[in-house]
Amino acid sequence: MQATTHDVLKLIDKEAPFDFAEDWDNSGLQSGNMSWPVNKILIALDPSIDVMKEAARVNADLVLTHHPLFIKSPNSIDFSHMPGNVIAISAREKISIISAHTNLDKAKNGLNDYFAEIIGLHNILPLSDDDSNSCFGRKGLLEKAISLKEFAMNIKENLNLKYLRIIGDNKLKINSATVITGSGGSLIENFFQSGTDVFITGDVKYHEARSVEEKNLGMIDVGHFGSESIAIELLAEKLINAKNEEDYGFEIFKYENEIDPFNIV
Repeated sequence: MQATTHDVLKLIDKEAPFDFAEDWDNSGLQSGNMSWPVNKILIALDPSIDVMKEAARVNADLVLTHHPLFIKSPNSIDFSHMPGNVIAISAREKISIISAHTNLDKAKNGLNDYFAEIIGLHNILPLSDDDSNSCFGRKGLLEKAISLKEFAMNIKENLNLKYLRIIGDNKLKINSATVITGSGGSLIENFFQSGTDVFITGDVKYHEARSVEEKNLGMIDVGHFGSESIAIELLAEKLINAKNEEDYGFEIFKYENEIDPFNIV
């Protein structure tokens, strides 16, 4: 069955409702036309110019990303640089762009649940008790108590990371953990209230690290990219299952060439 951009948007909404997105966020259609037919989809973390060039090369009709093209609407569109150059390719090649950002972060079986499972947590629960259907962050238990450093090294291996940062005593015994993908430092008080031993997130700031250290707890900074590059695999899995249920015939490709913009030298 022939799918359109609108149909793909509806499939994603079933898996990660766009109503869950934060008010400041820009999830949903970024560029394109709801009526354009979709036969090939390229999934990536960011709607970068390289991703759009690859989408055009493989004749994709839609690019699905985790991060949006922009959060705040630009005052003008200059086709010589981002986001204008991406919008230009979208219009010229008739490639729609859809982003599932904070709605995917917060949804049940969304990015935070997926992350928690990959690093080996079980008995996974929403970090907040207020609304289990749309909550940033998850908390869970380890199979057995291990040291903070050992847990960090396991995470590094499971996520195939080149590096991460550890805050706290390397020998601290870890039984439970809180995870927030992306930049979770602003929710550090939620971690303190969770009763868990270690906070795993990205983009940790100095004073956030100090506050964890002072409470004799642990924190592992896996980086923003490190915590969210797995979104490509998750979106592919969800879209494959959803399209099969509706008998859509579009093909799905995963962009394999994204790298962390930060290098350690």
